[in-house]
Amino acid sequence: MAERRRHKKRIQEVSEPTKEEKAVAKYLRFNCPTKSTNMMGHRVDYFVASKAVDCLLDSKWAKAKKGEEALFTTRESVVDYCNRLLKKQFFHRALKVMKKKPEKDLKKEKEKEKPKCDSSKEEEKKGKKEKEKKKDSEASDTKKEKEKEKNDDSPGSPKKKKDVKKKFKLEPHEDQLFLDGNEVYVWIYDPVHFKTFAMGLILVIAVIAATLFPLWPAEMRVGVYYLSVAAGCFVASILLLAVARCILFLIIWLVTGGRHHFWFLPNLTADVGFIDSFRPLYTHEYKGPRSSGKKSTGDKADSKSSESSKAQKSDSEDKSDSEKKEGEEEEEDDEEVVKETERQNSDTEDSERREDEGSQHSNGNDFEMITREELEQHTQDEEEEEEEETEETKPLTVET
Repeated sequence: MAERRRHKKRIQEVSEPTKEEKAVAKYLRFNCPTKSTNMMGHRVDYFVASKAVDCLLDSKWAKAKKGEEALFTTRESVVDYCNRLLKKQFFHRALKVMKKKPEKDLKKEKEKEKPKCDSSKEEEKKGKKEKEKKKDSEASDTKKEKEKEKNDDSPGSPKKKKDVKKKFKLEPHEDQLFLDGNEVYVWIYDPVHFKTFAMGLILVIAVIAATLFPLWPAEMRVGVYYLSVAAGCFVASILLLAVARCILFLIIWLVTGGRHHFWFLPNLTADVGFIDSFRPLYTHEYKGPRSSGKKSTGDKADSKSSESSKAQKSDSEDKSDSEKKEGEEEEEDDEEVVKETERQNSDTEDSERREDEGSQHSNGNDFEMITREELEQHTQDEEEEEEEETEETKPLTVET
């Protein structure tokens, strides 16, 4: 009772928050990054002081308006304002306390580590004795260590365990002050967001409208009836599809002896979106024995070898055909060359024969040529004389 009275006195001493303070606290509540954890058996949201200061420095209150100064100019001004919000119990300071493992777990770990230490000591003694007796083994040991280091650096080697995040819990802090740093503060102020308020209002209106369904106009009631029937048919078709796909899977699985797994609309009942539930249309997996896989690979290899042999045969046939064609072309060329040489020989023989015949007839023709030339000379002389006579007769006629 005494604690409650003290708490009421503190609330009375603290003045009520102004509209500006409520607006700043609301902005900080919905825009500052927060995390949730347990505190004193309750789920609470907390934030870090440095992030809250950064959030307010980026807000509209950090920008000066016309005729007014900015509310937040430096980090110190933000810290002072947050101290005011803390005093008005918008949030309170908390302390991080790391969780410790129970004593039973610690004892078990110690017991596990003891035999490991003993075994490691015995191994060290044996190693020292072996090193003293065999000096040559040192070189081989160094080589092995280098190989191990390389294997550890290789991508296939197992990686070291990642550092596990330490678990902690929150407890109320004695000094209730706002400090700029990694200090943790738990939210007490929890206003209703506008989206949640709007959704709740729509839900209430929908319930009232449904209760007043008998008072709706006749056209609206008929439309709602058809919509409800269409929705029911859609839901029933999805349920029938879900049953039919299971029956189809069972039939194929039984007929093939469990080797073929065929699913029609595999994502129909999966936790995905409406459109993704109808994609892909089907999936098929073959889960047969390994021997069949080997046979199939052997058949594939045989088919590949047969295809390669057929290709080689076809290539050899093509080559032989091309060689035959080339041989025929060469023979035709040789025949043409022979024919040309024969023609040339026949032409030379004909020319020689003609020359011989010409030489024989040339001796008889020489006499004939001489007589002809003499006759032509005589005729020319006679023509010249006649011309001279005509020229002499002309002047005589003129004189007369």
